[in-house]
Amino acid sequence: MLPFKLVCAPSFYLPIGQSVFPVSKYRLMCGHLLEQGIAGPEDFLEPAPASDEDVLLVHTPEYVRKLRTGTLSESEEWQLEAPYSRELVEAYWLCAGGTILAGDCALRDGVSFNLSGGFHHAFPDHGEGFNLINDVAVAIRRLQQDGRIKTAMTVDCDVHHGNGTAAIFGIQSAAPSRRPERLPYLRESPARDVFTISLHQENNYPAWKPPSAIDVGLPDGMGDDEYLAWLEKALTSGFERFQPDLICYLAGSDPYREDLLGGLALTIEGLKRRDEFVFRAAGARGIPVLAVPAGGYAADVRDTVTIHCNTILAGFRHS
Repeated sequence: MLPFKLVCAPSFYLPIGQSVFPVSKYRLMCGHLLEQGIAGPEDFLEPAPASDEDVLLVHTPEYVRKLRTGTLSESEEWQLEAPYSRELVEAYWLCAGGTILAGDCALRDGVSFNLSGGFHHAFPDHGEGFNLINDVAVAIRRLQQDGRIKTAMTVDCDVHHGNGTAAIFGIQSAAPSRRPERLPYLRESPARDVFTISLHQENNYPAWKPPSAIDVGLPDGMGDDEYLAWLEKALTSGFERFQPDLICYLAGSDPYREDLLGGLALTIEGLKRRDEFVFRAAGARGIPVLAVPAGGYAADVRDTVTIHCNTILAGFRHS
């Protein structure tokens, strides 16, 4: 039995049609954890969907109305990069409910995982890159609204910049970030009650990267040791500036060297070291961690599943 809970809806599926996004990974992750004896049936919790009131803590009433009534414009659906359906909306509401539940569990147990979360490209008023709503942002605002936390930190290690999360929690008047002349770089911006860190490949999606509290833009092809050194710099700087009640860790597997949508060169062992570092740093400060898998598009989906499950094992070792 694990010392924390894994939030997983057995029926969770994203109906996005033929896509590079491996929607099978959610089912495969649950199966792998059970087959390998990492987790038992008693370790899983099934979530309820988020309410519209939850989603409206982050997303605009007009956008939520369009999603609920199926009235997205052609350009909005194109930007989403997924075919609209009511089933798609229900899937994302279920995912957000799972991240809220996982946040509750993390505050109780020290660590928790929502196996279907991490959709960081969703903005308050639109979705991007397969991401309909921002489940991590919804969970943070729900936990704050309920008085469970006052502050949170997002540690986004997806290969793609967390543009939606940065826009939701950033200083709205901040000037657009300029493309740096030299890579890698670490850039710091003001933060409010949520401190956002994004460690990402700079020359990759999205083209416009709103400023996070800390942005680390990495050059193509960066490997394990350099990546981990920059992660340490970012977290050290973050903890010097901010003391969160909860860390939301977006443990993307797409910095992996064989990822189809990434251009970094981390190994599976390097990604294990990344996870260990995040959980160890949080544990040393007594900060609970809510983890979500975020992106992962390896040429072999089994690699994606292995990397995500290794994140859970790292949480186990440091819980």
